[in-house]
Amino acid sequence: MSALVAAMLTVGTTMVMAQSEAPNDAQIAGIVVAANTVDINAGKVAKSKSHNKEVKEFAQRMITDHSGVNKQAVALVTKLHVTPEDSATSKSLKDGGVANLKHLGTLKDTAFDKAYIDNEVTYHQAVLDAIDKTLLPSAQNAELKDLITKVRPAIDAHLQHAKEIQASMK
Repeated sequence: MSALVAAMLTVGTTMVMAQSEAPNDAQIAGIVVAANTVDINAGKVAKSKSHNKEVKEFAQRMITDHSGVNKQAVALVTKLHVTPEDSATSKSLKDGGVANLKHLGTLKDTAFDKAYIDNEVTYHQAVLDAIDKTLLPSAQNAELKDLITKVRPAIDAHLQHAKEIQASMK
């Protein structure tokens, strides 16, 4: 297992366990924005570095979809007069995203494509686990919970799409 995959699995575990207490709505908003931003940044790197049409198209989908979710999340917290708060989980996500970008920066060609897609599989699974085990059970505001519930199928679709690309690379 590569160091990056181990790091991302750690991030996934941290997303679920980083806080000894359930996150409040402001922290959940911070986690949602951080998770989306990490994937947007990775997608931008993949779109510019990859020479694989399928990987580039997937990266663009990540940029588009996760930017849309962040826009919705920011609009909702603005409406609710809630400021997204950093937490151990959002900080862990940001740190993991930086480590991933650093690692991806050292790779090229098929090694880059494989590392990017492997990370997308790991990352989207970790996000789904966090949604199911932490974010949805902890969200107090009905509109925030509704937003997370509405985006969950898209996160799952991203995971399935990444798995398909991953399988085609073997």
